[in-house]
Amino acid sequence: MNDTVPDQDQMLAPATPEERERFRFLQERFAQSYTEIFDDAKLPRSVLIVPSLSLDQQVMAKISGVHHYEERLLCLLLLLRMPRTRVIYVTSTPIHESIIDYYLHLLPGVPGQHARGRLILLSCDDASPIALTSKILSRPRLIERIKQAIPDTGSAHMTCFTVSELERRLALRLDLPIYGCDPSLAYWGTKSGSRKVFREAGIDHPAGFEDLADPVNVADALVELKAKKPRLRKAVVKLNEGFSGEGNALLDLEGAPERGSLMPWLRARLPHLAFEAKGMTWETFQEKLGSMGGIVEEFVPGQVKESPSAQLRVDPNGRVEVISTHDQVLGGRSGQIFLGCRFPAAKPYRLDIQEKGLQAAQVLAGKGIIGRFGIDFISVKEGDCWRHLAIEINLRKGGTTHPFQMLQFLTDGRYDTATGQFLTMAGQPRCYYASDNLESERYRGLTPDDLIDISVMNNLHFHAAFGEGVAFHLIGALSEFGKLGVVCIGGTHERAEALYHNTIQVLDAEGSISPRVRDTQ
Repeated sequence: MNDTVPDQDQMLAPATPEERERFRFLQERFAQSYTEIFDDAKLPRSVLIVPSLSLDQQVMAKISGVHHYEERLLCLLLLLRMPRTRVIYVTSTPIHESIIDYYLHLLPGVPGQHARGRLILLSCDDASPIALTSKILSRPRLIERIKQAIPDTGSAHMTCFTVSELERRLALRLDLPIYGCDPSLAYWGTKSGSRKVFREAGIDHPAGFEDLADPVNVADALVELKAKKPRLRKAVVKLNEGFSGEGNALLDLEGAPERGSLMPWLRARLPHLAFEAKGMTWETFQEKLGSMGGIVEEFVPGQVKESPSAQLRVDPNGRVEVISTHDQVLGGRSGQIFLGCRFPAAKPYRLDIQEKGLQAAQVLAGKGIIGRFGIDFISVKEGDCWRHLAIEINLRKGGTTHPFQMLQFLTDGRYDTATGQFLTMAGQPRCYYASDNLESERYRGLTPDDLIDISVMNNLHFHAAFGEGVAFHLIGALSEFGKLGVVCIGGTHERAEALYHNTIQVLDAEGSISPRVRDTQ
């Protein structure tokens, strides 16, 4: 066993030419075996799930209960419905057994005991605020246990929330390919790279400038943007690797002087940007801008405005597939923080969003991108028509990934690209309303067992016979942070939203009841 523990600098250092070549070989091996293995659900395979948020940790720290976001990929436990599939799930700290039982009971047609025998849960027993993959890399014995849990690396792969140099390094230690984007191509998923992909694909996007590295660049870009659009009232400054809108900041241009006096006016106001992330300061934002870069673009106005997204996948052989469209539910100071989503996107434009997403995906596939990714838009109604502007690409799993996978696994249905709807095996449409941000002081102290009890007593669960109901996630964040995720599935948007609002009413009522009173009811 190799007991050498790499330090943080070694883990984050760019891959050497030899490492890049070894990783390319693993990915090519995966492409060769992909079709045979993935086309037959009964073939043996192993899936290593590493739900590490290997993004900027200072930005991540601004998100309430972010440590528990490692639970968002627990939806992939439903892969255990394939009878010869083994799942290895690694987390920073152990997951409550009741949460695991909850997911296994959602499995259609598979006894829980059979599934549990093919599930290996491993933990670093480390709640420190660093990326999970860093923790794994610093534990050689844990890496050995992962290797021992995989009987055949030729029919195994890793799946991750995002793929950074850390995940590539782990893949090389384990001799496993990753179903995800090579980190060498990660630029195309930054805010700057996204704008370039949109230009190459011929997709409209907001006026702006990319590859900005410091406040001087930002101020220069704002001057040029104002010159191009003299009537512009607001602009957005975005960090290249912001997450869920947390790296965005709004600049109010009301009262801005003419071009000759504009530069000093802007420099004086940049330290007072309206940051979306709670607790963000100009000093931190400026530091992040220097380390990761950023963009400036117009804030798109509109009285009727939506934020749809398209989710796509490029398989290891380069084939592009549309997975879904959503309307994002946004909040925060200026409506740029991801709170949840509605599936599918609204009928008047869902196929337009699907088509524009496909255009961008084909460009990305040509650059060698594989795996799931999302493309976000701003859509403004102008008369009877909609104008769509692409704003970013997320080369990772996102807030719309796990709700759709829950729907797919729970119903055994399929996405119909002709209509943009999801259809059950019986051909019935299904919609959902999902959120990662059900959060209230009332919910603090509720344990996973409490939630399951509340769910059963109030009929808040998924009904397989009807293909409707409620499924929870982020359950581990409930007691400490009063935070929870939910996917409400119904035959129509109205039915799904009614389930969501009923869930909130029940949780609000139950969360205000003391444990002693609850036990007597």
